[in-house]
Amino acid sequence: MFGYVVVNKPEMKFKEFDLYHSYYCGLCKTLKNRFGLRAQVSLNFDMNFLALLLTGLYEPETELKYERCIMHPLKKHQERYNQCVDYAAKMTIVLTYFKCEDDWLDERKVSRQTYKKIIKKAYNKVKKEYPDKVNRIELCLHKINDYEKQGLDNLDEVSKYFGEVMGLICAYKDDEWYDELYELGFYLGRFIYFIDAYEDIEDDLKKGNYNPLKKMYQTKQFDERCKDILELMISEATMAFERLPIIENAEIIRNILYSGVWTKYELIKKKRMEGRK
Repeated sequence: MFGYVVVNKPEMKFKEFDLYHSYYCGLCKTLKNRFGLRAQVSLNFDMNFLALLLTGLYEPETELKYERCIMHPLKKHQERYNQCVDYAAKMTIVLTYFKCEDDWLDERKVSRQTYKKIIKKAYNKVKKEYPDKVNRIELCLHKINDYEKQGLDNLDEVSKYFGEVMGLICAYKDDEWYDELYELGFYLGRFIYFIDAYEDIEDDLKKGNYNPLKKMYQTKQFDERCKDILELMISEATMAFERLPIIENAEIIRNILYSGVWTKYELIKKKRMEGRK
């Protein structure tokens, strides 16, 4: 369920993309410094969005470095570090740990079970720091697994639990912005769950895997109905975002919420249309 919360790069200014990428590099290096080299495998764009969002809202003191890395050995790249990037790294570990568990339960992917064991120590460290948050996330994800085992096709019921997961993750602090951040995360999480099911529907049908869109897929208006639901989810997320007093990183965040998330949708739809020819 990673990789849907991305930028629309052609619509960005060069300096905006450089700023976006500096957070990505900072998140990558933070994963390495906090949890070891192999933790960098869990890096994803979705949690980079979280780092940008929380930095924009809380405006913490940020350290800027210019460093080389394995991916960029010849040229130094900007890396940004702050407490929000650090928090995003911790939540990356939590989500990746449960993603590995889900992949193992669904498809018995040995590689995912192995990686889960690799990051278990890191996961336990984060759980010790955020016990209530991680326990609630675990409960929600286990609810999703239970519904999948039952074959429940009530998309609204199932997706709300991943919405709760993202709501808990986005709600960084128990403060005056908790409700708006939770709501943004809640609807963004439902969007992610839905678009992931939308992308996987044909493959899941072939393999006999669970997908809450199986019944809807049989209807003539499948693509139109999916687009309507996705628009509803992301519009709720953007409204929650616009209630936050964010200036720093605001245009990058808007690029992601208003445009970037749809680039992935268009790629999925295009692939589906080509497959039907």
